[in-house]
Amino acid sequence: MPQSSEEHIDPLRDAYFDSFVDTPEHREFMLAGRTALLCIDLQYLDAKPGFGVFSPDQSSGIEPEAQEFYFGRLESTVLPNVKRLQDAFRSHNLEVIHTRIQSLTRDGRDRGKGHKRLDLLAAPGSKEAEFLEEIAPDVDRDEIVINKTASGVFSSTNIHYVLKNLGIESLFVVGVYTNECVETTVRDACDLGYLVTVVEDCCTTVTPELHEASLATLRDRYARVIKTTEALAAVHQNKAPSA
Repeated sequence: MPQSSEEHIDPLRDAYFDSFVDTPEHREFMLAGRTALLCIDLQYLDAKPGFGVFSPDQSSGIEPEAQEFYFGRLESTVLPNVKRLQDAFRSHNLEVIHTRIQSLTRDGRDRGKGHKRLDLLAAPGSKEAEFLEEIAPDVDRDEIVINKTASGVFSSTNIHYVLKNLGIESLFVVGVYTNECVETTVRDACDLGYLVTVVEDCCTTVTPELHEASLATLRDRYARVIKTTEALAAVHQNKAPSA
């Protein structure tokens, strides 16, 4: 027999919502400067047509219509929104931190086993390791870059140590892919005690279904999921602009 809608209600929703979403700590951490923007893997390797995963000599396995959706959403929505959010964080002297896929060695022998199996390589100094220009780290502000060779930045780098040294307790997460590096990072961050906000129109992946499924898993369980307009309001309303 088909189940009623009531049988699909998450019995733990209220507890998680009160603990991770509807908590005054989101505002308190923002006011105290203990919130950072974490920009994930917006680089030539996986976010630029004709390069890296999407280069002509690579077989990404991603159908043309999926690539059209992915790059279309990146150009029209994600990158402009990420830039707006970066500018807002910078205007309030809040940390903007960037992760990228980049090996320690030119031949990638230090890569995680998963990246070796996928033949995924962004060597130091390569075009694949470069950030997209429109949302690249601000060199003059000495923004932090964390290099990784696995899906989750917390499991494969010293980012937790760095964030603790910075006094960061809350993260706004943006980038690609929603269902891979973004979701893995959000889950790990939540488990480590960070309050996490996913800005849904600052993320994307290769199909709308994968994007929405990932957000459905994270929403109100591992993270607060909001749109760019709400994120900008949270930054601007909770902290007076710097002189």
